[in-house]
Amino acid sequence: MLALKLTAALATLALTAGVALAQGAKPTDPQIAHIAYTAGNIDIAAAQQALKKSKNKDVRAFAQDMVRDHKAVNQKALALVKKLKVTPEDNATSQSLKKQADATLADLGKKNGAEFDRGYVQNEVAYHQTVNGALQSTLIPSSQNPELKSLLETGLKIFQGHQQHAEQVAASLK
Repeated sequence: MLALKLTAALATLALTAGVALAQGAKPTDPQIAHIAYTAGNIDIAAAQQALKKSKNKDVRAFAQDMVRDHKAVNQKALALVKKLKVTPEDNATSQSLKKQADATLADLGKKNGAEFDRGYVQNEVAYHQTVNGALQSTLIPSSQNPELKSLLETGLKIFQGHQQHAEQVAASLK
């Protein structure tokens, strides 16, 4: 059930971005800012849940990294949109991501111990793969503002590291 809901959320992100490009309707910078901020908040919420539920030192260390890094990137994003006097624009992609993330968190909330740890880390691997792919294929190329583009590129480097870290933790949990 969790894997199915996660897959739906990730497919939404990839397909919404892909369809927009296919139709020639690239997401705007305000939409990109909102998508990126929403994706960061989703990962923070998942990590906070892991910190409450997990007793595994590797899972907890990973979750602490997620909270620290995603909060830092989101703070930079908020400072940038304030500086640019841009209001992030809620959109179908952001809304769908949030809805699916809420369902995933609810499903993970029903799990405990090793089952929770595996579910959380598998979710993080898949989530970072998809978000990194969307950053590379859609969000960064669609961004018009050089400062936003630079922030997204910096975020991508950080999030690629997160994906590798999540893959390492996942391998240790098998």
